[in-house]
Amino acid sequence: METIACIKTRRSIRSFQKRAIDKEVLDQVVAAAAYAPSWKNTQITRYVFVESEEGKKKLLENTPSFNHNAIEEAAVVVIVSVIKKRSGYERDGSYSSNKEDGWQMFDAGVASQTLCLAAHELGLGTVIQGILDYEKIQEVFQIPEEREVVALIPMGYPAEEPTAPKRKMIGELYTIC
Repeated sequence: METIACIKTRRSIRSFQKRAIDKEVLDQVVAAAAYAPSWKNTQITRYVFVESEEGKKKLLENTPSFNHNAIEEAAVVVIVSVIKKRSGYERDGSYSSNKEDGWQMFDAGVASQTLCLAAHELGLGTVIQGILDYEKIQEVFQIPEEREVVALIPMGYPAEEPTAPKRKMIGELYTIC
């Protein structure tokens, strides 16, 4: 699939087929996401793949009901986390810019989108979820203290084909100075 076609055809998928994802496919998705750019090549994004029904039940306990369908139906729910205090920092621990540690969310977003685009190219659907109990999920899934949970991404073979939402006109999106 061509890059622009992949970007334009990827949709947030909230309903999935009852079908497992082969480990080789998951490996391809993560291998592609590893190429996402990051602050000074820090590569801070980490993933926990939740496949078990027990694990999904723990996620459901810590997310709002409007996200439950995607979590229940997904073959895998990806817990996205970042290593703290690296992105946006100098070696001496000071901030590199006035954005301070905000760069870690930028890096996590770029890595998450790269993961979602790679999944789409391989026939998978995804949806990025950000309303959840971050601290509780970190605790329940024993994610190390030096990392911070930033999102969930339910992933699986799509059971729906949503249409593209209306996009803003190009003239609204940029200016030339």
